[in-house]
Amino acid sequence: MINFWYYIKNYSRNALPSLYFKRNYHRLKKFEIECDQIELNERLNYYFNVDNGFEIPESAVAVKDYRKTVGTFYFLDLKEFLHYFKLNTRFAYHFGDETHINSYPTLFKARRINGENSNSVLFKLNKRRHFHFVTDESSFSKKKNMLVWRGSVVQPWHLDFVTKFLNHPLCDVGQGNRPPEDVPWQKKFLPIIEQLKYKIIFCIEGNDVATNLKWVMSSNSLCMMPKPQYETWFMEGLLKDKVHYVEVKNDYSDVEEKIKYYTTHDEEAELIIANAQAHVKRFTNKSMEDLLCIKVLEKYAQLSGQIEARKFD
Repeated sequence: MINFWYYIKNYSRNALPSLYFKRNYHRLKKFEIECDQIELNERLNYYFNVDNGFEIPESAVAVKDYRKTVGTFYFLDLKEFLHYFKLNTRFAYHFGDETHINSYPTLFKARRINGENSNSVLFKLNKRRHFHFVTDESSFSKKKNMLVWRGSVVQPWHLDFVTKFLNHPLCDVGQGNRPPEDVPWQKKFLPIIEQLKYKIIFCIEGNDVATNLKWVMSSNSLCMMPKPQYETWFMEGLLKDKVHYVEVKNDYSDVEEKIKYYTTHDEEAELIIANAQAHVKRFTNKSMEDLLCIKVLEKYAQLSGQIEARKFD
C-alpha cells in the first residue's frame, strides 16, 4: 500500500504543468542563496568529484527519450529532477545494485569507497527503500541488552554471521523472509518497531550498502557493523568507528566482546548514537536534498559541454 501511494504521488507530479516546476526551481534557487554554502559545496563535490570537462558518452539518454526500463523507484527518482532540464539534455545513468566503474561519468546509486571512483557520480536513487528514518521514543538505557538483526541470507558473509550467532544468548538474529523459507536460520518477521527495543542493531552490506543503515542511525539504538565498503548519497565513506557506529571484524570474531561492552557502557554508546543522528540530520532538509539533486545534474550538464541545459532561468 505504501508503494502504491508512492507511485501515485510521483506519477501525478510528473503530469503537472511546467509552471509548477518553474516556481519550484525559483524557490530552490532562493534557498540556495540562504542555505549553508559549506554544506552545499562539500556534499556536491563529494557526490560529483570530477572537475574536468568530458564528452557526452554515447550511452547518455536525452530527457525527451527517458523511459522506464528497469526499477520503477529508480526511474521515478531521476525523472523527478529531469523536469528542470531542456529536452535535448543528455545524462548517462545506471540503475541497480551494480557498482562497476564506467570510463565516463555516470549517475549511480552506489559506488565503492576505496579506489578511483570519480566516474561514479552519486545520485539519490531508490530513496523510497533506502532513505527511511524513524522516530525512536525509547531511550538506549531502557532497551534490551542484546543485538538484533533481520534480513535475507543471500551472500556468504550473511550466512557466516547468522550461523555464528543464531543461537547466541546475546543475539536475536535470523532471516525474516515472508513467506518463510525452510532453513534453520528462518525466524519470524520482526518489524522495525520491535527491532528498536534492542540496544544494538546489526547492519551488514549486501550487493552494496546495508539497507537498514539509515533508519538504524536515526534511532536510539547503536549501529554495529563491519567497515563499510560501499557508499551512497548517505556518504557512508565519512562514517567512523566509535564515532558514528561500532566496527567489528569481517570474521565477526569480536562481536560478542563488543556487545558485552556497549550494552554495559551506556554513556559511550549514547555519544556514538548522538553522532550518528547528527549525520542523519544532514539529509532531512528536503529543500537541501532537492537542490543538491538539481546541482548534481547541472554540474553533469556543464562539464559535458551542455551549457544551456537548464530549462528555467
